[in-house]
Amino acid sequence: MTSEMITIDAPDGTADAYVTRPDDATGSLPGVLFIMDAIGLRPQTKKMADRIASWGYVVLAPNMFYRGGTAAELEPTADLTDPENRAAVIGRVRPLMAELTDDVAAGDLSAYIDALHALGGVNTHPIGITGYCMGGRLGLLAATTRPDDVAALGMFHTGGLVTDSSSSPHLRVAEVRADIIAIHADNDHSLPPEAVATFERALTTAGVSHSVEVYPDAAHGYTMADTSMYHHEAAERHFDELQKLFARTLH
Repeated sequence: MTSEMITIDAPDGTADAYVTRPDDATGSLPGVLFIMDAIGLRPQTKKMADRIASWGYVVLAPNMFYRGGTAAELEPTADLTDPENRAAVIGRVRPLMAELTDDVAAGDLSAYIDALHALGGVNTHPIGITGYCMGGRLGLLAATTRPDDVAALGMFHTGGLVTDSSSSPHLRVAEVRADIIAIHADNDHSLPPEAVATFERALTTAGVSHSVEVYPDAAHGYTMADTSMYHHEAAERHFDELQKLFARTLH
């Protein structure tokens, strides 16, 4: 893989981002926006972006927390396979998560989509998005605010999709034109079974092409191999389904 860190002019400063593509890429490739989980842009998420790029895509993975520092500055140093260490990291980044309101995040996401389209070797077609944890919710926001630019969205162990707020994400899905897949975890307090059902009903009612699955015995964060929440079978399932989604929508 060929990869580099770049900088992007974002609404509140300069965001650093990881870009990766196949070594043997010829011509223009579809673009994919990789939206990180709350733990951040780090070796694990870069490795995941590399794997996705190896399927034949140019992948941009921005540091969503650029307001709080660069990815290198924010990168955890503790062993995240220890549940206590993982919980401590999540606690530390909660203020950065709280900063990403819909209004704030929409501007960031628009800047990242534009930056992805502007990269050399990226075709002009709508992009794919894959999002993890909070990244799934932010990916849905991008698909609702830039519907003509997003053809596919993968959402994995995503919480907060159904709330009591009038701005709850599930109430906005009628604006989506992307094909959506969502693989939830059955042990995820951030999206209990009733919320999973409500979210899927909203997609169905809105006529959004979608596939929703709840993976058994998996917890929130199951895709992240560097943490205590990792579930190998669920993580591999997510890669398989995401690859099929992008193959049928981005080519």
